[in-house]
Amino acid sequence: MRIVLPGALPDPREARELAPYLQKSAPTLHGWFSASHAQILPADPDTAGCTAYEQWLLADRGFRPNHEQSLAAGLGPLLARGPVQAQQATWLVELVHVAPSRDGAALLPARDLDITAEQSVALFESVQELFAGSGFTLYPSDDQHWRIDLPAEFSPTCASPDMVSTTSVNDWWPQDMAARPWRRLVNEVQMHWFEHPINRSREEQGLPPINSLWLFGGARADQFSDLSSRPDDVLENGLSAPALRQDWNGWLAALAELEQRVFKPLEPGRAPELVLTGRSRIVQLRPSALKHYTQWLPASRLSWRRWWSPQD
Repeated sequence: MRIVLPGALPDPREARELAPYLQKSAPTLHGWFSASHAQILPADPDTAGCTAYEQWLLADRGFRPNHEQSLAAGLGPLLARGPVQAQQATWLVELVHVAPSRDGAALLPARDLDITAEQSVALFESVQELFAGSGFTLYPSDDQHWRIDLPAEFSPTCASPDMVSTTSVNDWWPQDMAARPWRRLVNEVQMHWFEHPINRSREEQGLPPINSLWLFGGARADQFSDLSSRPDDVLENGLSAPALRQDWNGWLAALAELEQRVFKPLEPGRAPELVLTGRSRIVQLRPSALKHYTQWLPASRLSWRRWWSPQD
């Protein structure tokens, strides 16, 4: 088994402050830390255009970007549902909520919007007339994403919606002349959806409206060595939101919930592989036979702190 924990690596300063609370909140996880070998990988979200978790996911599937692509381009074929052409660029749009903020505009990704299949279908059908003759063609993919074909001369570098949600839309919104047709089309979609019955209904329920589309992807499926995931992977996302908000009390509460629901019920003595990601770090932990025998030595019990809260 491999347990993947996005948001499990606070920045070093916060990690040092949280270290004394780890054993109390998640004693099973704390024990795995002491009994595992760590592989530490840097992550560069600003250059990659995607989060550290997405960078790990792309590396795990063997994505090889070409010299013109950012790493985030691989998320197109990775997240697309249904058949894709192995040698054709796969682009996606994600259904998102965009709202004014102090820094310009903030984005809520689809995973935070509780989009139903019926809402996605209705919104898809509502924009078909806008896309007709625009040079952009939409195809269904899943409730949160639609596949899109772009004009041949348009191949932008796009950040992932999850990455944009941690910063500002203004940091990633394309401003060059080549992107003008896409910007105009998105503006038309936003106006069309402003009073759409789906969004009126969502607002009555206290839900954010689905009011925009975010374009990303652009890589080909044949740039991956294997697009499938390991069958024993378990993704637990409960730490991501409090880590992003820097709500460390909430983060410890989420960790304690994972301890009771996920970590503690596993067979004693059978530590899983772990993948922890933070803002700019990835740590992969694998059980070590040597660590199993030495973990109770004083120095070994604390060795995990070297990667948990590294000193510069």
